[in-house]
Formats: sequence, C-alpha cells, structure tokens
Amino acid sequence: MKIDKPKLPRELPLGKFQDIYSEEDPYLHGVEVEKSFFDHETIDRVQLYGMVIKNSTFQHTQFRHIDITDVHFENCDLSNANLSNASIHRVTFSNCKLLGVQLAESRFGNVLFDHCLLSMCNFGESKMEKLHFKDSNLSNADFYHCAMKKTLYERCDLDGVSFDRTALKGIDISSSDFQSLTVSPDELRGCIVSERQALTFAAMLGLDIK
Repeated sequence: MKIDKPKLPRELPLGKFQDIYSEEDPYLHGVEVEKSFFDHETIDRVQLYGMVIKNSTFQHTQFRHIDITDVHFENCDLSNANLSNASIHRVTFSNCKLLGVQLAESRFGNVLFDHCLLSMCNFGESKMEKLHFKDSNLSNADFYHCAMKKTLYERCDLDGVSFDRTALKGIDISSSDFQSLTVSPDELRGCIVSERQALTFAAMLGLDIK
C-alpha cells in the first residue's frame, strides 16, 4: 500500500515551537523545529503545516482539535498528550513515543507510524484511511468503533488491542503479533491474517483444533 508522503519544501529555516504564540491564531508552518520542549501546555485548535519537528517533547500537552498536514515528526515524545478531534493528513511519525495519547474522534489520511510506541493510545470513533503502522508497539491500544480503510499493520505488537465495533474487512494484520485481541467474529470477517493467526482466532472462538 502506497502512502502519500508529506509535501515539504526542500529547505526549511529553523524555528521554535514556542513561536506558535507569536501569531494571533495558533499557526506554525514552513520551518524545521528541533529540541523544543512544549510539555504540559494547553493550546486549542493548533494548525501545523509543511514542517519538520525533531527531537522535541509534548508530554501531557492539550492539543484538542489540532490540524496537522504535511508534517514529519522524528524522535519526538508526545506521551499522554490529548490530540482528540484531530485532523491528521500526509504525516509521518518516525521513532516517536506516543504512549497513552488521546486521538479519539479524529480523522486520519496517509499517515505513517514507523518504529513508534503507541501503547494504550485511544483512537476510538476515528475515521482512518491509508494508515501504515510499521514495526510499532500498539499493545492495549483502543480502536473502538472506528471507520477503517486501507490500513496495514506491518510487524507490529498488537497484543491486547481492542477492535470492538470496528470492521476489519480488508485490513492486513498478517505480519503482526498478539496473544489476544478484543474483536467479534463479525468484525473479523474479511481481515487479512496469517495461517498461524487463523489458528489463534479459532482457539479464541473455542474451536477444538486437531
């Protein structure tokens, strides 16, 4: 599955995330941010466009209704941040920590999570299309009642993930690992799984396999 990459200028001037306060509206674009620390802040309806953010932290920050388009995050820590009601399009997260992040009721399109920690993230009631989770830990993440299309989980840890009320038709989890999932047989119909996973699901359904 091909993911559209962020559309970024070839050269970006250096900036600081704190520059977002210099505008009347919380808007930041066309810069490269590195080593910014923006923890425990509260700022609503932030708009981030056409930029790169590296080696920065946003732990416990309130970013409700954030709009992120054409942005690359690298080596960032957003643990326990609140990004609910977000709009996230053509965005990559590389080697980022998103432990316990709130992403409920959000919209995702063309988003890559590569080598990320996403344990206990809440994606509940989000709309997702063309998402690629690659070599990432999603243990105990919650995808309750999501509309999910063209989503690939490649070599991920899915142990304890909940797909309650989320249809997995056409969703590929075949290369990922888990001991248990929360998912109903109806929601699992059409999901792309490996032979080993099929045996695991059969056991979860109480079948006696000989």
